[in-house]
Amino acid sequence: MPSLLDQTDLVDLAERLVSAAKRAGADQADALAIRSVSLSVEVRDGAVEESQRSEGDDLGLRVIVGHKQAVVSTNDLKGGGFEALAERAVAMARVAPEDRFAGLADTALLARTLPALDLIDPKMPAVEALEELARDAETAGLAVGGVTKSGGASASAGIGGFVLVTSHGFHGATIASRHGISMTAIAGDGTAMERDYDFSSTLHAADLESAAVIGRRAGERAVKRLNPRKVATRRVPVVFDSRVSGSLVGHVASAANGAAIARKTSFLREKLGERIFAAGINIIDDPLRPRGLRSRPFDAEGLPGRRRNVVEDGVLKTWLLDCATARELDLETTGHAQRGVSSTPSPGASNLHLEPGGKTPRELIADIEDGFYVTDMIGMGVNLVTGDYSRGASGFWIERGECTYPVSEVTIAGHLSEMFAGLTPANDLVFRYGTNAPTLRIESMTVAGH
Repeated sequence: MPSLLDQTDLVDLAERLVSAAKRAGADQADALAIRSVSLSVEVRDGAVEESQRSEGDDLGLRVIVGHKQAVVSTNDLKGGGFEALAERAVAMARVAPEDRFAGLADTALLARTLPALDLIDPKMPAVEALEELARDAETAGLAVGGVTKSGGASASAGIGGFVLVTSHGFHGATIASRHGISMTAIAGDGTAMERDYDFSSTLHAADLESAAVIGRRAGERAVKRLNPRKVATRRVPVVFDSRVSGSLVGHVASAANGAAIARKTSFLREKLGERIFAAGINIIDDPLRPRGLRSRPFDAEGLPGRRRNVVEDGVLKTWLLDCATARELDLETTGHAQRGVSSTPSPGASNLHLEPGGKTPRELIADIEDGFYVTDMIGMGVNLVTGDYSRGASGFWIERGECTYPVSEVTIAGHLSEMFAGLTPANDLVFRYGTNAPTLRIESMTVAGH
């Protein structure tokens, strides 16, 4: 697929658009060009239910006139209308509200060399190969005793890249692939049915877990959820399985986002430099991890990627900043700008993880006489302004150090500050998602049942 892997034409288009913006009267400008192709297949009961292929080219232009800015985007990359597009963007900027923090990154901060992060697997599988993977996952799930139906299995692959060109001399291009397999299994019958899932998502096809393992795990998880019970409301230790524990790390990143700090909408806004976790807890943001799902050699403003400790030895060490929020907070950007073709840059995390502790998950629950092991969560009841936390959950009840029976339709509640302070990580960290954490124990939360 040489036309996709070769981004020379995207660089040329972005350069032409930035030049057009300068001719139209922009003081500063940058252009973002994105190209992607993806294939996906979904099967149910052995038959292909859906097969999709998508390709897309998009181009975004940001112009800055004084301290006013505007963004326009197009999917017409022929280049014939670049002058008109640039003129429209400049006209929009001139009537936009003043934004004294708007502007390109300081030239001295721009990335000069781009590291090789091994992000691209250039071989796109055939549709037939994806169908076989999906069928293998479904077959393995249905073979698990107690599984009665398939909720569907899928396999996908894609390649996508973007180019950033700025009027002050930055030219950068990056490209990455993505491969995935998933399966949903249904166990039981009638009103007693339960479902669960498993998936694997990687940049390189060789790193995927086998379709059979994914299907079998989905089936086993669904069967374990059969005949759930409800529990009486009480305060107990709560343990988050590693497939849901990353959500707590995500809350840290959201609350430490510079945009939330600037708006004063984060419960952590006064906590920079203070201890918010127990000693020994480290949360790392690393855009330079080879084959990481969110790895990138530069951010959306052309700044180099850099590994950073968001939390170090329990202390909150940094906000996540792009240039505008850094200026507003009178700080230096941390290189966390993200952007789509139709939006201005804003801060966001890359590969985020909480480092593992020393205990196994089994050791983590061994002394819990009465507690809750969470494997799935629903709802978005997290208030990052106040830190209040309340989410629907299901999982297994812990009695005398063992997971004994499935539990569903309960709510877990607490305050993020107290949860962070009482958090203990296990040693089972695996990089499966964009945000990762090992199994985590929270010393005390309210579990609301019947």
